[in-house]
Amino acid sequence: MNRTLPAVGMFALLVFVIALNLRPIMAAMGPLFPLLQRDAQLSATQLSLLTTLPVIMMGLAALASPLLLRALGEVRGIAVGLILLIVASVARGIDQSATMLITSALVAGCGIGLIQALMPAQIKRHFGAKAGTLMALFTTGIMAGAAIAAASAAPLAHTQGLAMTLAIPVIPAAIALLLWLTSSRGMAPIIHAARSQIKPSKRAWLLMMFFGIGTGAYTLVLAWLPPFYMQHGWLPAQSGYVLGALTLTEVVAGFMLSALIHRFHDRRRPLLGVLTLILIGLISLLIFGGVHAWLPTLLLGLGIGALFPLSLIVTLDHAQTPEQAGALLSFVQGGGYLIAAIMPLIAGIVRDRAASLDSAWIIMSVGIVLLMAIALRFKPQH
Repeated sequence: MNRTLPAVGMFALLVFVIALNLRPIMAAMGPLFPLLQRDAQLSATQLSLLTTLPVIMMGLAALASPLLLRALGEVRGIAVGLILLIVASVARGIDQSATMLITSALVAGCGIGLIQALMPAQIKRHFGAKAGTLMALFTTGIMAGAAIAAASAAPLAHTQGLAMTLAIPVIPAAIALLLWLTSSRGMAPIIHAARSQIKPSKRAWLLMMFFGIGTGAYTLVLAWLPPFYMQHGWLPAQSGYVLGALTLTEVVAGFMLSALIHRFHDRRRPLLGVLTLILIGLISLLIFGGVHAWLPTLLLGLGIGALFPLSLIVTLDHAQTPEQAGALLSFVQGGGYLIAAIMPLIAGIVRDRAASLDSAWIIMSVGIVLLMAIALRFKPQH
């Protein structure tokens, strides 16, 4: 490792701080929906774009990760990503119109996509022996940032106003940028050779569909769980706390999976288990509506939190070399995020036309049943 690189402990803290910035700009939107409707005249379909557009950019960045590595490199690309998040937050603080909110969502999505595409390469290149731990910390930071934003958005808007609430992410993003520029000073630029392309197989397309539909459950809940509970009479702050609790449960589920997955050579058993949790969680939303929120929160948090890393593990099971793993992950995540971006948009259209989100939960439940059928095909010998 280059001597000018920060120590592992400092770099781990830096990874966590940067990760904290990758979801607040999306996670805060659901609890703020009533204010956004009133002040920005935002429809449900437009609100869904505030989640859909960043997720689309995440997918495009994953597909373009080899090109981004060659054009920008990890250090410069991550810095550019943080700058884009700062620009988006400042723009929202100045102008809360629907046009600016949607435009800034696109800008922020570019920043998030850059960081998510380049940070794993930076971790693997310089801290290969600790890559698993650092990636777990990176994922934990992403979920923690979403939980903090979801829980604090409505109370902060009540005391400080909508403009301040939308602009506040500029502070952690600016701190992360300053730390990144300071810590990365002296890092030697890396010249990235063109990576050979692997033609996607039928199984690669199946893995992409699996990852995309599964991640669609996360994006749907992130965007529309708070408005669902507000539809049933909950206060915005209360609905934000539910989303925050669900996100923290996802973190716990991710750690539990990391500790237990080595016991399952056949991934179908844990896959079917977590998919069952998600399905029951969605059904419980339909049955209970605005009561007994702890049950769907627990079920969806455990299920979605375990499904994301498990989807990546199953994808890696299909790769025999590091080169294949990189190409396959880029394809699966890139296309998968593009699929996942559709679900919040569908829910927004449903909400505008039916004034209810029950149809969205039903559509997602059908998707989970489809994933169960796909999961049965992931036999170890294949």
